[in-house]
Amino acid sequence: MSDLLAGRTAVVTGAASGNGRAIARRFAEEGADVVVADVREEPREGGEPTHELVAAETDAEATFVECDVRDPADLEAAVEAAEAFGGVDVMVNNAGIYRPENFLETSEDEFDQLMNINAKGVYFGAQAAAKRMVARAEAGEADGPAPVIINMSSAAGLRGDGRLVTYSMSKGAVRLFTYALADALGDAGIRVNAIHPGFIETAMTTEDVELVGTETEARMSKAIPSGRFGQPSEVADAAVYLASEMAGYVTGESLVVDGGMSNT
Repeated sequence: MSDLLAGRTAVVTGAASGNGRAIARRFAEEGADVVVADVREEPREGGEPTHELVAAETDAEATFVECDVRDPADLEAAVEAAEAFGGVDVMVNNAGIYRPENFLETSEDEFDQLMNINAKGVYFGAQAAAKRMVARAEAGEADGPAPVIINMSSAAGLRGDGRLVTYSMSKGAVRLFTYALADALGDAGIRVNAIHPGFIETAMTTEDVELVGTETEARMSKAIPSGRFGQPSEVADAAVYLASEMAGYVTGESLVVDGGMSNT
């Protein structure tokens, strides 16, 4: 690999599985040390825990921190763990849940669960990282590339879906939060961007909502110009770009990784 993230330290929430796992592995391949923050250590897709896989596959260092993103104290602990590697340079607020619903039957508890993970978790994850990024800059300790915050939104954060009312709301909130935060942190030299995945082959689309390998996937794929669901590695490639100096003049933006689905 090209060591695009050499000398950097990243915190990735929801990194035990799916997109987060792929992001953590790609970051490590590009030279970054990684804090894997998740409510569970074992990957949903099976195999070695992400931090152990990073250690086996790369020269990067990695550690696991149990983290429920609904709890700001857990997010603070995850970011604090990055101090062992020199402090957080890249924060990826990836953890999220996906659930179709009937709007008329959605309960307050269901609403709160989804919003607390998908929106509140992103807000306070970004805040925990930004506090340390700003403090390092003010202390004159920051050197090298600008700090980066990447928030995971969704194609559903770009356009509404009647089957995903609360999910669309949460991901739309992440999109506008990203734009506002880029403005708020621009003077501190922190870049903030969002990734908007479409249908990606993870446990969310194989187990939580069974789409992959079904007639539904075949039908939905026809509406995607690329003709297929995406892979976590493709989301990870987008994250590497945004975290690296290749995106040095990119902030307050949405990078859509959905095979063209949103524009058809």
